[in-house]
Amino acid sequence: MEHDLAKGPASEAAPTGRGGSRATKAFWRKVREPLAQSRFVKNAIASLLAQFVRLVRLTSPLVAGSARFSGGAYAEFEPGIIALWHGQHLLTPAYYPKRKPLVAMVSRSADAELNALMLEKFGIEAVRGSGGRDNARHLDKGGAKALIALKKSLTAGKNVAMIADIPHGTPRDAGLGIVLLARLSGRPLLPVAIATSRRKVLEKSWDKTTINLPFGRSAVTIGAPIFVAADADDAEMERKRQEVTTALNAATAEAYRLVDGRR
Repeated sequence: MEHDLAKGPASEAAPTGRGGSRATKAFWRKVREPLAQSRFVKNAIASLLAQFVRLVRLTSPLVAGSARFSGGAYAEFEPGIIALWHGQHLLTPAYYPKRKPLVAMVSRSADAELNALMLEKFGIEAVRGSGGRDNARHLDKGGAKALIALKKSLTAGKNVAMIADIPHGTPRDAGLGIVLLARLSGRPLLPVAIATSRRKVLEKSWDKTTINLPFGRSAVTIGAPIFVAADADDAEMERKRQEVTTALNAATAEAYRLVDGRR
């Protein structure tokens, strides 16, 4: 009798626990979307990301052999088009010189909105669009508008930054969009890579996104400028696309070699 009485309340309490769990999940689903759409929440997250990137920069001194964005051998090629790889670009705002105008193309996807907001924290203007399509003659409307905006920025004397590979396409393989911008503007492409000795690679991400960590060493590498003639035909555009791919991969390998101390 005592055993049966003891079982009674336990069996009645179980549904209450499951119901509480269901209620919690239902509540989270209800508030999750408004939170994701909240400008305040997005700005708060972007501010935290910006502070973290600054921390990485402050605690990761540049190693010998690193390049610099301003002055030196690259000044004559400004305004230029800074070419970066997906997943390897996150530190760029912290390493780019302050008060030096920069306009960056950022994807129009919802996920990239945080990136655009973070850029604003560094005084970098974001242009939303995607210019990496396989066929540069058939850019979508947003991509075409973004390329026009970047071209105007170059004409105004501002450097621009653009991710070379196509979102969710083949990682570290340049698209034609960035080559088209070089052809339209007459300005050179500058293959750029930034690496840190302390890092976490997200192996399951399509582009092997690298999360740079503080308290290590860092390196910046800039490859030789790549020019695209205004009258470049399809075959020449493809050759330049391959040249950008090769140059960016070489710059990336060199940046990691420098921070990892390999000969």
